[in-house]
Amino acid sequence: MKRLLYILFVLVIGNFNVVQAQLDSIQKLDEVLLSDVKLKRYTSGYKVTVLKDSILRKSPWSLTDLLRHNSNIYFKENGYGMVSSPSFRGTNASQTAVVWNGININSQLNGQVDYNTINTSNYDSVEIRSGGGSVQYGSGAIGGSLHLSNALSFMKHTDHMVRISYGSFDTKRANYRLSTASEQWSLNLGVAYVDSENDYKYLGTDKTNKNGQYNNLSLNLNAGYLLNEHHVLKLYHQSFLGDRNFSGTLLAPSKSKYEDTNYRSMLEWGYFHKQYTSKVKVVHLLEEFKYFENKDADYYSSGRVQSLIGNHNLNIKLTETIDLRTILEFAKYSGNGDDFENPNRNAFSATALWRHQVSEPLIYGLSIRKDFTSDFESPLVFSVDGAYHFSDSYTIKLNGSKNFRVPTFNDLYWNPGGNLDLLPESSYQVDLGQEFSSNFIDLKLNAYYIDTKDMIQWVPDNTGLFRPQNINKVKSYGAEFEIFLKHTIGSHNLNLNSGYSYTISENDTSAQQLIYVPLHKANLNFGYRFKALDVFYQHLFNGDVNIIGGQLDGYNVGNLGFSYKYELFKNVHSILQFNINNLYNTTYENVALRPMPNRNYQLQLTLKF
Repeated sequence: MKRLLYILFVLVIGNFNVVQAQLDSIQKLDEVLLSDVKLKRYTSGYKVTVLKDSILRKSPWSLTDLLRHNSNIYFKENGYGMVSSPSFRGTNASQTAVVWNGININSQLNGQVDYNTINTSNYDSVEIRSGGGSVQYGSGAIGGSLHLSNALSFMKHTDHMVRISYGSFDTKRANYRLSTASEQWSLNLGVAYVDSENDYKYLGTDKTNKNGQYNNLSLNLNAGYLLNEHHVLKLYHQSFLGDRNFSGTLLAPSKSKYEDTNYRSMLEWGYFHKQYTSKVKVVHLLEEFKYFENKDADYYSSGRVQSLIGNHNLNIKLTETIDLRTILEFAKYSGNGDDFENPNRNAFSATALWRHQVSEPLIYGLSIRKDFTSDFESPLVFSVDGAYHFSDSYTIKLNGSKNFRVPTFNDLYWNPGGNLDLLPESSYQVDLGQEFSSNFIDLKLNAYYIDTKDMIQWVPDNTGLFRPQNINKVKSYGAEFEIFLKHTIGSHNLNLNSGYSYTISENDTSAQQLIYVPLHKANLNFGYRFKALDVFYQHLFNGDVNIIGGQLDGYNVGNLGFSYKYELFKNVHSILQFNINNLYNTTYENVALRPMPNRNYQLQLTLKF
């Protein structure tokens, strides 16, 4: 291991002594600068699905709603707008990483991200990377990772966008975005606010969703400045302030309330040379919550974690066909809360990524990472991936990896019940994919296998107290199919995006399908555009899922939408959009005893100028 670290050290430090050649002009940089460039360059053998602004615009703004209808990920939601957690390829919520502009933002408290606390309105794209990603993105990237990206363009422009909507259950949404730049600086600003009474009917009963009100405010600020032709400074910031009541179940009412705050800031300095690129990042993350068992009382429990991260990325172009990237990262996590004392964790990781374009059709990658953590031993992880292009229209992709998830502060230090003897979860997986593309159709077919051991699960001990233990071994395997169709006849444009997933995820001990993992899931998005008129339809099918003590029925849900584009004033373009959600007024639950909304409506106006 010492030899491995020594090699990594030499790779990072030694390059600075290379004789400098004539530097390239900054004009040779990409027009749009992204922070998470390794997602583009080091994923040749992985399936990556990009959800662009045109798709984001049609969703009701939360990451849950966006991915529910545009991915193979299943969501477990405790009623609409409440806590939302994913199951990606049969894994649990803490085994999927959420990556904000290249930084893993999974909670240090519970290892998860609540997908209803991510407002997608202020992002330029959301990307879904299927398969293990612990080498690149650290703890939790076992089933896959979700990437939230903001782009900075250094082309002179100023664009404004205002979006407001009103819908059923007194749901109000407002969003403002500004993008402005010169050839030297770039600035993006986004503000989004959502407020809802969320008092929908429980179909088939005389009840409504009581105590379900929520509101939240999101702010995104991104800026870049070209210091000279070789150096660029970038700043990324995101704030989220949420205030939610927690609705009850069909059997038990609730008076609880939850306030959560997240602040994320990153300063990045980039140096560009024709042979290498160096990026230094300093990151500050703050997550805190207050939980009120009774919203009318002053008593609450709270928790808070601050993360300070330093990261250095070095990408070296060894030859015209070989790239090497090294990543060194140090992180300090400090927590405090009512249910644990003052836990602290220091972590250091060293990563090396290799990319080789062997020939025009063949490319492969090798990656390795070692973490050193103050409170336990982390495993050495690695990945191998490759792609072979048989033709312009047909490609085979293959990847295999070892991944991990570290115990969280709650797992280790919760009082009572924390377990300081926990081991990190570890996982091996392999993924084979085929892709076919032409002028009007794209097909993707993937098969995968995931073997996870030392899974952390909270179980009762001999006194009845729930404590986390490394007890479960889980095998997940399945197949995914995606199809994208587009066709144009004169002024008529048709497009179809559809996906299907078959997922087996079994506990080795019981050989039973895990709870809240559907065997079958399918989604369909159909769009028709004629000149300024746009019509779109979404359909979601979730199969039956196991729950504790039984089974929850599957369901079909459809959404229908219309939009019309017109020029309101000179250089002021508008889009009027009307959505009908749960078109067939389906009665369904994705968590037992927590019904989802009946048929509802949303009217939205977008102005661009």
